[in-house]
Amino acid sequence: MNKQLIECVPNISEGRDSNKIKEIASVVETVEGVKLLDIDPGKATNRTVITFVGEPENVIEAAFRLIKKASELIDMSKHSGEHPRFGATDVCPLVPISGITLEETAVFAHKLGERVGKELGIPGYFYEKAAKEDKRINLASCRSGEYEGLKEKLKNPAWKPDFGPAEFNSTVTKTGAIAISARDFLIAYNINLNTTSTRRANAIAFDIREAGRVQYEGNKLSGKPMLDANGDPIRIPGKLKAVKGIGWYIEEYGIAQISYNLTNISITSMHVAFDETVKAATERGLRVTGSELIGLIPLKAMLDAGDFFLKKQERSLGISEEEKIKIAVKSLGLDDLKPFNPKEKIIEYLLEDSTKKLVDLTVRDFAEETASESMAPGGGSISAYVGALGVSLGTMVANLSAHKAGWDEKWEYFSDWAVKGQAYKNKLLFLVDEDTNAFNKIIEAFRMPKSNNEEIEARKLAVENATKYATEIPFQVMETAFNSMEVMQAMLKDGLQNSLSDAAVGVLCARTAVVGAYFNVKINAKDIKDRVFADTMLAKANEIYNKTIKTEQEVIDFINSKM
Repeated sequence: MNKQLIECVPNISEGRDSNKIKEIASVVETVEGVKLLDIDPGKATNRTVITFVGEPENVIEAAFRLIKKASELIDMSKHSGEHPRFGATDVCPLVPISGITLEETAVFAHKLGERVGKELGIPGYFYEKAAKEDKRINLASCRSGEYEGLKEKLKNPAWKPDFGPAEFNSTVTKTGAIAISARDFLIAYNINLNTTSTRRANAIAFDIREAGRVQYEGNKLSGKPMLDANGDPIRIPGKLKAVKGIGWYIEEYGIAQISYNLTNISITSMHVAFDETVKAATERGLRVTGSELIGLIPLKAMLDAGDFFLKKQERSLGISEEEKIKIAVKSLGLDDLKPFNPKEKIIEYLLEDSTKKLVDLTVRDFAEETASESMAPGGGSISAYVGALGVSLGTMVANLSAHKAGWDEKWEYFSDWAVKGQAYKNKLLFLVDEDTNAFNKIIEAFRMPKSNNEEIEARKLAVENATKYATEIPFQVMETAFNSMEVMQAMLKDGLQNSLSDAAVGVLCARTAVVGAYFNVKINAKDIKDRVFADTMLAKANEIYNKTIKTEQEVIDFINSKM
């Protein structure tokens, strides 16, 4: 079972005092197993977004400590800022990352809220998936009136807090209230305009956001709002679903921005919100100059943005992850106001294991590591790496062909092959390190104690399982390298003819990867006690080996016929 991981993204009402921000955020790291990922302060909004991740119980303990510290250091009676807010820790959403559902995450939100109300005396509301009644699902409803209207709100029986006191006592005067939720991954995203007009920025926000704008008689703001049968204002919906937005002026930058919350990026992505905003701004005589990401973003959202703009340019999508992110950053203007560092803004990069990997070495260092007296990396890792180089050549030919002048109508065909090539390359690069990891598992198994019968049996089982795994990994290298030959074969047939030799070398590398991994399958399979498993693996390996040799000869004959 996968480890349960949730993300917590509290927004505190302090964005100017760096010492206070640091003191509040630092309590997160006092909880074992919780990783502080990001601290993103905003001076104009006087608000800081803090992001951390870990297992659920640890995360809500860290959240409680943060809320407590914020209540001690922030006095809401003295707070001012551009962003809507009603508490020292204004909102505290919990977000499922892996191994846990949104519904399960909501249970932890309730647990946190009850403790905050009982132990800290802070009133609060559950919203989004944690909401206990429909009118509290929307954060804007829970926070309406903001801090200044909180005293009257707490008196209203319809807005009795879900937890904590229903009175504006001396403690609440200082702490304000808090909203706690379980929600899907939300992207806080601001788009920069070449104007200082909040009114113009709001007009664009109303064009785009799901809630749209109130309809007035004669469609003029000077007229009366049009009401439905229930007496509620009639709204003209905006263009995009799952988008909230307002316009504001940011004195720090001297520009107006549209501030969006993208509440479900599978419905409306960051790049679609940006693109539609560009269109709306242009229609109103304004220009988008860039954008700003608040907090963190999933890797997929950045890669999808890169793909979106590459398609607009009719360029191949089969480029590296790093290049796609560069395209996304430049196309969205994420570095317009300040530098954008993917290593600090993309959540998966912040969670990366810091363990040294073979594939992160330079070419020279990889060769030196292989040549050393250590037994790993060995033939399996080298086979996987040679296979990765081979399919990289095929991918190169596909990308060159996609960009060839006069072949514009075929760019998607070559792009599709380049995307396939990248997938094969990434799998083989993963197997470079995994083959060494598999070898290390065998060594670890042999080092297990064997002082009694129970330990001897446990050791035997561990050795057997590790040997099976060390056979499965080179088989995966064989399978992946053989399948990758389709990329080179397609490029030999349809790609740039002056790159025939590159595609052919790619096939030869793939062939070497298959044969090298085949030897590793055979040498490891001989030590497996489960002969049914071993014989099945060998039979499948023999089939791939024979197909590979046949394909290699066909390619050699084809190349010789062309040169």
